[in-house]
Amino acid sequence: MGQVLKVRSGGTGSKRAGRARAEARARSAEPRASLYDEVTARIVAELEAGRFPWVQPWDSAVACPGLPRNAVTGRSYSGVNVLILWGEVIAKGYANQGWLTFRQALAAGGCVRKGERGVTVCYADRFTPEAEKERAKADGDEAKAVPFLKRFVVFNVAQCDGLPDQYHADAPPLPEREQVPVAENLIAATGADFRIGGARAFYSPSGDFIQVPPQPAFRQQIDYYRTALHELGHWTGHASRLARTFGGRFGDHGYAREELAAELTSAFLCAALGIVPTVRHADYLGSWLEVLRGDNRAIFKAASQASKAADFLLAFANADHARAAA
Repeated sequence: MGQVLKVRSGGTGSKRAGRARAEARARSAEPRASLYDEVTARIVAELEAGRFPWVQPWDSAVACPGLPRNAVTGRSYSGVNVLILWGEVIAKGYANQGWLTFRQALAAGGCVRKGERGVTVCYADRFTPEAEKERAKADGDEAKAVPFLKRFVVFNVAQCDGLPDQYHADAPPLPEREQVPVAENLIAATGADFRIGGARAFYSPSGDFIQVPPQPAFRQQIDYYRTALHELGHWTGHASRLARTFGGRFGDHGYAREELAAELTSAFLCAALGIVPTVRHADYLGSWLEVLRGDNRAIFKAASQASKAADFLLAFANADHARAAA
C-alpha cells in the first residue's frame, strides 16, 4: 500500500512540477518577447518617420560622435543598446554618451536627479540549467543552453547631480578635413583587397575584394570613408572571417538583413573613429521595414552582427598601433 501511494504521489508531484516548470518558462518568455517587440516597434517608428536611429543623434543633438559607454567602467555598449541609447540622446538632447545605473551613480559619489526617468537596455546571453546538465550527462548527449534577455535601467550622466567632473567629459570631435588618418589607418590595417576606381561601391564575396570610387568623386568627401567602412562591414562576413549569410539578390530578406548589418557596422565604426555617421543606403528603407515588421528579433541580430563586425575591424587597428608602439 505504501509503495502504491508513493508511486502515485511521485507521479502527481512530477506532473505538478512539470506544469510549474512550463508555467515558469512561459512567464519568463513573456518579458523577453515583449522587450523584443518594444525595441523593434521603437526602431520601426523611427524609420517610418524618416529618421535613422544610427544617424539622427549627430544631426541635431549636442553630443559629439561616439559610442555610448558606461561612465563608470568605460566599457562601450554594443548591439541594439547602441541604437536605444543613441535614440535617447537625440530625444533628450544630451551632450554626453556616458550612462550608468542608479547604484553606480551613488557609488561614484553622485545621485540620479529626482524625477528623472531612465532608459531600458538589455543584456542577452545563454545559460545551461543544472537539471539540463544532469539530463545530458545521464543521456550521454550535449546539454542545451537556454537564451535569456535581461533588462537594465540606465541614466545619462546629464541626469545626475554630484558626479565628479571626469564623468561629464567627452572627447572633442575631430576637426573637419578631407583626409581622416584614423580611417585610412584602419582600412590599411585590415589588409583587405581594397580597390579604388569606377563609379560604384561594392564588396564582391566571390572575389573577396572591395571597390569604391575615388574620394574626389563623392559630393562630400567624408562620404568616401562612410562608404568604405560600410563595404568593410560586408567584408567581415566572408566565410574566412565572421561567416555571415549575404542573401541572394537585391530586395530579398537575406540581402536586406546583410545591408542593415553593414549599415550599422559603418555607423558604429564612424562613431568609434569620430566621424559623423550618415545613411548611405536610404533606398533600402522599405526592405528594412519589411524585415523588422516580420521579425521582432531582426534588429537585435543586425545590431549584434554589426558590433561583432566593428570589433573585428577595430582589432586590426589596435594590433597595428600596439606594434608601432613596441
